[in-house]
Amino acid sequence: MLRLVALAALAGCGFTPAYAPSGGAAKLLGGVQTDDPKTRDDFALTRRLSERFGPVESARYRLSYKVTTRAIGQAITPENATTRYSLSGNVDYTLHDIATDAVLLTGRAASFTSWSASGTVVASNAAEEDAHRRLMVILADQIVTKLTAQAGSLPQ
Repeated sequence: MLRLVALAALAGCGFTPAYAPSGGAAKLLGGVQTDDPKTRDDFALTRRLSERFGPVESARYRLSYKVTTRAIGQAITPENATTRYSLSGNVDYTLHDIATDAVLLTGRAASFTSWSASGTVVASNAAEEDAHRRLMVILADQIVTKLTAQAGSLPQ
């Protein structure tokens, strides 16, 4: 009974699910082309964005971005060896109309992750690469969430 009341209230306020055929985010699915990646981080970010937005069928929008990361030592032994690192990163992004290159939306995604460097050199390097990939997934998911929330304001 409570669910029916909640659904009726949402229907009365004009609520439309973001991914419904008439929802704002439906415009983004299959319609966002990202700038070409130049670094490993860029590649991981654009791969996750294409997973979330789907393959580009007919690009209506172009997403430009700038990835920035910074690794900071977090755990240091008495011998002055760093055994844990924190990786912070942010992505400044801009959604453009592909036909006119007009700026439609801008924003920033930011987060962090970490990795252990207490194993072998090979294991530490693999852990660092994995931390970068995980961070790019987190940042890409934030971008998708933010664009989805703002998609209703995009022109038809």
